[in-house]
Amino acid sequence: MISSVLLLILFFFLLAIGTPIYLVLGITTLVLYLVEGTPIIGIASLMLDNLNSPILMAIPFFVIAASFMQRGGIAKALVDMANAWVGVLPGGLGMVAVAACTVFAAISGSSVATAMTMGTILIPAMIARNYPLSFSLGVVGASGTLGILIPPSLALLIYALMAEESVPRLFLAGVIPGLLQAGLFALYVVYVARKQNLPKRDPISLSDFLRINLYALPALSLPVVILGGIYSGLVTISEAAALSALIAIVVSIFIYRECRLRDAVSIAAEGMKSASTIMIIIATALAFGHWVTNSGMPDALIEFVVEKELKSWQFLIMINLVLLILGMFLEVASVLLITLPLLLPLLEPLGIDPIHFGIIFTVNMELALITPPIGINLYVLSSISKTGVGHVIKGITPFIFIMVILVLLITYIPAISMWLPNLVFE
Repeated sequence: MISSVLLLILFFFLLAIGTPIYLVLGITTLVLYLVEGTPIIGIASLMLDNLNSPILMAIPFFVIAASFMQRGGIAKALVDMANAWVGVLPGGLGMVAVAACTVFAAISGSSVATAMTMGTILIPAMIARNYPLSFSLGVVGASGTLGILIPPSLALLIYALMAEESVPRLFLAGVIPGLLQAGLFALYVVYVARKQNLPKRDPISLSDFLRINLYALPALSLPVVILGGIYSGLVTISEAAALSALIAIVVSIFIYRECRLRDAVSIAAEGMKSASTIMIIIATALAFGHWVTNSGMPDALIEFVVEKELKSWQFLIMINLVLLILGMFLEVASVLLITLPLLLPLLEPLGIDPIHFGIIFTVNMELALITPPIGINLYVLSSISKTGVGHVIKGITPFIFIMVILVLLITYIPAISMWLPNLVFE
């Protein structure tokens, strides 16, 4: 009991003074082990054992691939392709933002990278075409969240590691919810476009349409390699990630030529720096989770759930509310790595499929990216547009309500998430 109280006091104090999350987790775990008299050497051994995972091996390669995609012309090719397909629809560039973010999400695995890359290209173009600033910021920021839902997803990779679940099943479970989210956003764009008479582009010739799509084929090869390789059984997750990094480098330097060969090392180094940050956070979170498991807190929660005779639907609505509140004040990795050790043991007693719960959790984390005051995408878009965060919040608020509807649909209609993985792996 004393350890649990100490945990809460120390943990929230460190968060309150702005300590980086890896230090919050690491210091808290270290102090708790010292209080209990557990040898410190055990923490290092535990971290190394848990980091020796083929799932974690994939993360640095996906991050490197995303770094080259941001700098190497791949994003621009995808935006042009999306414009060729949907730019003629009501809300033109708004529809392009949704479509391009959806496709880019199927390559990058990161919401922040998706929002930053697409925002850099699309927001100036939308403003030049007299789209309302807040709407432009909102549609790009909200669509950018698809980066952690549509596979491959770094958030789903971390969930798979902590929950010891199948990565391919989780990736498939995110496909239909991701497309549903994109569809809901597209409907809202059409509604706003007709209400405000937003501009759309003129039709283009068949030859231009074919030329643009042909130019985008090298960029589209990335999701084909990643997902096609995994589900055909030809490559493992880590091998698919390595191939995606290699293809991103080759396409960026030798096909689109937006990156020079001499820049490759510095871009890869940026990716490795980002990946190392993620790995350090995961290492400290795994040690923290080990302590939480051994502390008996999950068992106490299970006992509470059983005593109160909570139904699964009641538990899920409570968790959605808790995750919504936490997402307002903590970034995605923090919420994911802190709460999962407590929540995962509760799923089996309540009859909740861990794959389904992983998608519920991830959509909640999408909300965390766009809910004030801490939503990272808000500040990314504010920086790109050189405008106040208030404009971003104003534009993104309707999309937050749409996301809440999406959370409820996915929570209480499990087939949205489970139909595709059950079909493929039955």
